[in-house]
Amino acid sequence: MPQADQRLHTEEITLNMGPQHPSTHGVYRGILTLDGERVVKLENVVGYLHRGLEKIAESRTYPQFIPYTDRLDYLSAMLNNLGYVQTVEKLMGIEVPERAEYLRVIMAELQRIASHLVFVASFALDLSAWTGWMYAFRDRERIVDLFEMASGSRLTTSYLRIGGIAEDVPEEFWPALKALLGDLPRCFEEYDGLITGNEIFQARTKGVGVLDLPTALTYGVTGPNLRASGLAFDLRKARPYGIYSRFDFEIPTGKNGDCFDRFVVRLEEMRQSLRIVEQAARDIPPGPVRAKLPKVLRPPKGEVYHQIEGSKGILGYYLVSDGSARPYRLHIRGPSFVNLGALPIMAAGGTIQDLVATLASIDIVLGEVDR
Repeated sequence: MPQADQRLHTEEITLNMGPQHPSTHGVYRGILTLDGERVVKLENVVGYLHRGLEKIAESRTYPQFIPYTDRLDYLSAMLNNLGYVQTVEKLMGIEVPERAEYLRVIMAELQRIASHLVFVASFALDLSAWTGWMYAFRDRERIVDLFEMASGSRLTTSYLRIGGIAEDVPEEFWPALKALLGDLPRCFEEYDGLITGNEIFQARTKGVGVLDLPTALTYGVTGPNLRASGLAFDLRKARPYGIYSRFDFEIPTGKNGDCFDRFVVRLEEMRQSLRIVEQAARDIPPGPVRAKLPKVLRPPKGEVYHQIEGSKGILGYYLVSDGSARPYRLHIRGPSFVNLGALPIMAAGGTIQDLVATLASIDIVLGEVDR
């Protein structure tokens, strides 16, 4: 170091990033300790969107809580519905009709694609790539159009029911789905050409926010963030639930665990979800879409835990029944909350600009973090 630099005296400063900040994706607050532009330390501060959902569940009947699950990860309502209703069905031993199982898979995978499209769009926008935002949202609109046909709602769908789904899809759903399935591969290629191969995007993401596999496992990271660190673990393959064991698909993984790998893994996952939807749409049988159940559900006394592969990682529900019509206790494992725990490790040593990319790459939704 030159002699003049050795005499230079600097002090660390503390900077609040959020809870109102355009790149924090909601009301997240990070307390940064900075040495110039470098992040020395990051402390997560959450809770600004806490609504007490787990406590609310104790004063609602089992079906009445379904709409509340829409408000967890509000970009993945169908998946949230699926995890919750399957938990109740597991507790009560309910068998779901075949057609409903296939429609659940179609909706769940379309939801996964829609959620990943928001990730692609917001990641691009956080790195000042406005065009990438528009392309991904253009295609997501067609998926939420399908959700509106089925449920009457585009975001908070509340479409699934304990024992099946609310209603069968209308006839116009199928040609619209077929057209979407035909167009999406070309759309994915556009993202690759527009974003993945972009020199600036690669410079901002490769080698940035690295999360190695041992650290990811230590922090309980799951989903695309874990797979980007190199572990091919997906609940749909490892512990299949519903009818997922019937479908052929692959588990994309990364090698370096950096922001770029987390982006590429999600792009590949959309291609795999597309494969699952095509198989489900091809093989779906006719028949009823809801099991015959009592008007008032009273699960037997006991407890159950069930988890699914959500769009952000493992989404779990722990449910305790005292034999009444309302849950005695409900606890939710939100993947965004768990994944956010590793952010300070990923941010340390990088710049503030790197932190923006890193936070975008782990794809959190504060509704699920705070619950």
